[in-house]
Amino acid sequence: MNEPAFFPLPSPLSLAEVAALSGARLVQAGAAADMLVRGVGALADAGPGDLAFFDTPRYLDAFRASRAGACITTERLAADAPAGMAVFVAARPAHAFVAVTRTLFPQALRPQPVFGHAGIATGAFVHPTARLEDGVTVDPGAVIGPETEIGAGTVVCANAVIGARVRIGRDCAIGPGASLTHALLGNRVIIHAGARLGQDGFGYQPGSAGHLKVPQVGRVVIQDDVEIGAGTTIDRGALRDTVIGEGSKIDNLVQIAHNVVIGRHCIVVSQTGISGSTTLGDFVMLGGQVGVVGHCTIGEGAQIAASSNVKGDVPPGVRWGGSPAKPVREWFREITTLKKLAEAGARSGAATPGDGE
Repeated sequence: MNEPAFFPLPSPLSLAEVAALSGARLVQAGAAADMLVRGVGALADAGPGDLAFFDTPRYLDAFRASRAGACITTERLAADAPAGMAVFVAARPAHAFVAVTRTLFPQALRPQPVFGHAGIATGAFVHPTARLEDGVTVDPGAVIGPETEIGAGTVVCANAVIGARVRIGRDCAIGPGASLTHALLGNRVIIHAGARLGQDGFGYQPGSAGHLKVPQVGRVVIQDDVEIGAGTTIDRGALRDTVIGEGSKIDNLVQIAHNVVIGRHCIVVSQTGISGSTTLGDFVMLGGQVGVVGHCTIGEGAQIAASSNVKGDVPPGVRWGGSPAKPVREWFREITTLKKLAEAGARSGAATPGDGE
């Protein structure tokens, strides 16, 4: 069985083209001056036709031993390049490297049609009242409901379900098996496989006879250039909209509850849960497995460390961590103090919980 190539081999780039795309400066070419960059790779795996990057001394040994034909690094680290490697320098090597990679592999930037076609495939179910602009691609098994509108350049992959009256902008990608209801999407939005947008928020009024379900009559509003990971769920609002701001990136397996408002250019990492009516300011970053209780406000630019629990408002621009979350320096002091107490107890032979009877 032949090994498959999941992304088409790119057109090769000259070193001059790499410099132009990345903004990096070529400082060493030598025998590699005529090389063509045909792919990318990590330092340890890249071959003579590949471009790599190197931006931390931690991987210095791998850099010195690398067989990569070309590498983007910093001015300070460039002197350790192996002979024969074409070397570029940039202030931010990883950023420059990504700029080249995006050009080489544009199809890796968003979900592609599963069926490998253009237009509406046989086996897609598009309601007669739906309006699709020219240039929309719909895979087999996808369902598009009544009065839905979808803009040009958008891809709806196999078995995705788009509910009634949903609006999807131009150049979006809806991954396989995703479902969207009660939602408005801007342009260039990416929804990965199995994401769920617009389902009921979790709302009940407890009572002696049982729990009375609260109708959820809001929407989900996704602004331009948002990316939402596989398996993520975003509930529609109860009375107001759930909103994801422009340019925000939501990882896989994130739960965003009803009435949450996420600002522009936020990062929310995998397995985070954001409870209802919480507000995140612009450029907030939440690490993996963060839990946020309802009705909190996290200020603009704040960063919350992974596995932290946010139980109240967070000021703008701070770095917090722990459970409950608090300023990082305070959290570290608590951890250090507990460690010292434990070590002191161990040295003195003090009993630990569970010892004895």
